[in-house]
Amino acid sequence: MKKRWIITALTLLSVASAYAQDASSVRQWAATCASCHGTDGRSVGGIPPSLAGRPKSELVQTLLDFKSGKRPATIMHQLAKGYSDAQLEAVATYLSAQKPN
Repeated sequence: MKKRWIITALTLLSVASAYAQDASSVRQWAATCASCHGTDGRSVGGIPPSLAGRPKSELVQTLLDFKSGKRPATIMHQLAKGYSDAQLEAVATYLSAQKPN
């Protein structure tokens, strides 16, 4: 019984550690947006637009449109191409969860 508890505890710890690494990775990916869109997607003065608190579906679609070239851009299409669709979705999830200005 004790052995089973130890295995369960270790499994839970490894899952928690993986989640923490994933959350840290998403924050790092979203940090690349900060130079233009502000910390945690809160731009100063609204140009470019703030991303914090916007609907996740809107952010995902916009990022995918930049990535595919469907939406023209000066730099966003290049940035979006550097991420997988899953990474873009994770960034959109993170930014949509942030409180707007």
